[in-house]
Amino acid sequence: MTKGKGKQVEPMVLLPPMPNPSAGSANPSASLSSLWGYLLPALNHIVRSPTNSTEKAPVIDISYHMGIHTATYNYFTMQVETVSTNKERERLTPSGTDLYEHIDKYYAEVARELLLGAPEDDSSLIHYIVPCFNRYAAGAHSVNRLLNYVNRHYVKRAVDEDRGWLTLSDIFDAVAKAIQDGDTKDKITNKLKERRTEELKKWGWDEGGTSEQLAHAESCAEAASPVDRVVPLSALALRRFRTELLEPLLAVPKLKGNKRRKAGTHNGNAPNLPKGRLARAVRELLEKQDVDVEERTRLVTELANAMRVTGVRDGHPLRKRLDKYLSTGTV
Repeated sequence: MTKGKGKQVEPMVLLPPMPNPSAGSANPSASLSSLWGYLLPALNHIVRSPTNSTEKAPVIDISYHMGIHTATYNYFTMQVETVSTNKERERLTPSGTDLYEHIDKYYAEVARELLLGAPEDDSSLIHYIVPCFNRYAAGAHSVNRLLNYVNRHYVKRAVDEDRGWLTLSDIFDAVAKAIQDGDTKDKITNKLKERRTEELKKWGWDEGGTSEQLAHAESCAEAASPVDRVVPLSALALRRFRTELLEPLLAVPKLKGNKRRKAGTHNGNAPNLPKGRLARAVRELLEKQDVDVEERTRLVTELANAMRVTGVRDGHPLRKRLDKYLSTGTV
């Protein structure tokens, strides 16, 4: 790449599509281990492969894509046929649970690997997290499309069975107080819908907004849910990025020993209190004088977006600080 007026941008080099691995006479849908062995190379290629494009995940060959769809479909179908004669087993282990849990563990491992690769220098941390998240999210959305049958067959059923991001138990107390004697089933259902709308508004949804805005708010809410809730695979991945990477970096270190800070020592100066690594990195980015303003704004914008879509709630102090900077331009 040359400098000056003749500056040219190097062409983007994308990895070639990954070919369909030869399975020989083996049936990828015969067991979970067989199916996972067939899926894993594709997942690693899409999610883990190094690439100079953080916005676009590497792709797999169309024949491999179709093979995965077929193998996943056949695996679920075989599970349903196997448990259909045993209602007790079906109740305890719904078909698809094992594959869903494998995918969840996979994303947890990837996110932990990214955390282990984080630089020790706080000044470089945000420059590391932003492209890492963009690359991770691009891969997660690609896998979500690749394994959409898991969403349609397993996740949808789990949500219907009240195991999704927002359950009746979450909203029962608030709704129960609003229920009056004589309320019809339709009225109670409407009150439940109103409660769900209130939750989505916390993630930027406004009534009358577009379907895309609604889907985005729900994805954020899904990513913010506890890890035992069943959510679409894209939200599952984003949730693990939060639990395995962001939350450890947001954690405030514990003070060693039992020494107490003397009253008035710091005159209530919050910056002297212990902070997590990410909070320290943000403070340095915002307060450093020799940082390009446009670059600082870009990093703050992308970090704020990563925290929001992975389910860090708007009441978190660091989200508040980032949002304040973006809205006012002041620290």
